[in-house]
Amino acid sequence: MLESIDTSMIDWSRAQFALTAMYHWLFVPLTLGLAVIMGIMETLYFITDNEFWKRTAKFWMKLFGINFAIGVATGLILEFQFGTNWSNYSWFVGDIFGAPLAIEGIVAFFMEATFIAVMFFGWNKVSKRFHLASTWLTGIGATFSAWWILVANSWMQYPVGMEFNPETVRNEMVNFAAVAFSPVAVMKFLHTVLSSWMVGAVFVIAVSAWFLLRKREKEFALASIKIAAGVGLFASLVTAFTGDKSAYQVTQLQPMKLAAMEGLYEGGSHEPLTVVGSLKIPGMLSLLATHDTDGFVPGINDLLQGGYTQPNGEKALSVEEKIKRGQKAITALGNYRKAKQEGDNAQMQEARKVLDKNMKYFGYGYIKDPNTLVPNVWLSFWSFRVMVGFGVYFIGLFALILIVAWKHKLSQLRWLHWISLWSLPFAYLASQAGWIVAEVGRQPWAIQDMLPVNAAISKLETGSVQTTFFIFLVMFTVLLIAEINIMLKAIKKGPEEA
Repeated sequence: MLESIDTSMIDWSRAQFALTAMYHWLFVPLTLGLAVIMGIMETLYFITDNEFWKRTAKFWMKLFGINFAIGVATGLILEFQFGTNWSNYSWFVGDIFGAPLAIEGIVAFFMEATFIAVMFFGWNKVSKRFHLASTWLTGIGATFSAWWILVANSWMQYPVGMEFNPETVRNEMVNFAAVAFSPVAVMKFLHTVLSSWMVGAVFVIAVSAWFLLRKREKEFALASIKIAAGVGLFASLVTAFTGDKSAYQVTQLQPMKLAAMEGLYEGGSHEPLTVVGSLKIPGMLSLLATHDTDGFVPGINDLLQGGYTQPNGEKALSVEEKIKRGQKAITALGNYRKAKQEGDNAQMQEARKVLDKNMKYFGYGYIKDPNTLVPNVWLSFWSFRVMVGFGVYFIGLFALILIVAWKHKLSQLRWLHWISLWSLPFAYLASQAGWIVAEVGRQPWAIQDMLPVNAAISKLETGSVQTTFFIFLVMFTVLLIAEINIMLKAIKKGPEEA
C-alpha cells in the first residue's frame, strides 16, 4: 500500500493538519491566559465588593468569550482530521490515542460549556460565590481540556503504557496511568499552559496600554496591567524552568530533535550552546542536555551512523541497523498472521519471538532513506531561538512593568506603553514557534520510532486534500479576521458603565 501512496499527498495532508493546528493555536493560549486573569479580577470583586473589579472582569470576559467561540470551531475540525487524513494512524493506535481525546470531549468540554453559561449570563441571577466558582471552573475546564490534548500529543512523542497485539495489528493500552501521567506529558502540560498564561498576560497589557495611549480608562488600564504583569512574570519564570526540564527529556528520548534544534551535525563533549551565528556559550548545551558540562551530545551524523555510547552504557545502533530490525519485525508480523491462518502454532510462536525482539524498531521498517529521519534543521533551529529569545524578552518586560508600577510611574511612560502594545505579535510568534519546534523536530514520525507519517496516512486523492486545504485556509482566515474585527469593536467600546 505504501508504494501506491503519492508522496505529494503525504505532504499536503501534513500541510493541512499543520494549517489547522496553527490556526487553532492562535486562540487556545489566549483562552487559557485570560481565564486566569479574569478569575483573579472577579476574586478581587468577591473580596472587596468593589464594583470597579466587576466592571473590569466583565470586560475581559467579553473578549474571552469571543476568542473561546472561534477556538472551539477550529478545534473540532482538527480532531476530525485524524479519521479522514490519518486513518492508518487511527487504526494502529486508536485504542490509546482516542482515550484522552474522548475524556477531553466528554468531561472537559461539557464542563466548560456548563459553567461558561453561568459566567456570562449569571450576573445578578446567582450568588456572588457561585458566579465566582463558575468563572474559575470555566478556566479549570479549559485547562483540563488542554491536559488531555497534551497527554495525547505527549504520547506521540513518548509512547508508553501499551502493548502491540499481532492479532489485531493494533497497539492497545495496558496502563492508563502511564499514558496520562508520563513525565513528558506532565512537563509538556506545565510548559504549554504556563506559556499560554504569558500570551494572555501580554494581550491584557497590550490592550490596556492602548487605553493609556488614548487617555481612556486610566484606572481600569493600570489595574489590568499590574495583574497581567504579575501573572506573566510568574508564568514566564516557570515556563523557563519547565523548558529546561523538557530539553533534558528531549535529549534522552528524541536526540534527533535536539540535534536539529541546535543545528548540530557532529556531536561531542563540552558542547557549546549556539545563541546566533558564531555567538556560543561554552559547555552550555552539554549542561542543558545531560546536566554535565562534559556530557556527550550526539549530532545528526552520530545519530545516523551510531557507534557512540548512550547514557545507559549501550552502543547506539546505526539507522541502517534499525531499519533492518524494523523490516524483520514487519516480516515477522506477516509470518505470524500467515501461520495463524494455517493453524501452525510452532511457526506462530517463532514469529512472535522475532516480532517481540524487534518491535522496538517496527517503525524503522517503513523508512526507505535514512536521511528522511533528519527533520528540517533550518526551521527547527530558528524556531527554537525565536521561542527562547522572546521568552527572555518577556521576562524582562514583565519585570520592568512591575518595577515601574511599584514606583507609581506606569501611567507616565508612553514609550513603555508603545513597547507593550507592539509586543503582542511577539507573544504569538513565540507560541507558534514552540509548537513548530515540538512537531517539526520529531518528523518524520507520527509516533516516535513507532509509526512514520508515510505509514500513518489515509489513501486519498491528492486533489481532494489540496481542495480541502484551501477551503480550510479561506475559512480559518475569515474566522480570524472576524474575531479581530469583533475584538477591536469590543475594545474600542471599552468596559461597560457600572
